[in-house]
Amino acid sequence: MEVFSYTSGESMPADCFDKKGNFIGAPKKGSGIISVRLEKSGRGGKIVTVAQGFDSSHNTQELCRELKKMAGCGGCVKNGSIELQGDKRELAVRFLKSKGLKVK
Repeated sequence: MEVFSYTSGESMPADCFDKKGNFIGAPKKGSGIISVRLEKSGRGGKIVTVAQGFDSSHNTQELCRELKKMAGCGGCVKNGSIELQGDKRELAVRFLKSKGLKVK
């Protein structure tokens, strides 16, 4: 759920506010929870699995290299998130959990 902020004129995630509705700050990037999702829009109909939410302490290049090798597919790191070609959600979630990361 998002809440509209009259001061900035933009929507803010609901977790930016406490129970009384007071602004407590924007959520921090890289909260420690990795989200894995499927994207198709803007890619010419091709399906891509995207894992994002990595902290700066994670070596995304190395994780991407290992994931590509396990999945037998191509991929890259863009803006701190890992992109894999094809629907590899289940494999990515299993792999990241085996590395001790929180995944949703």
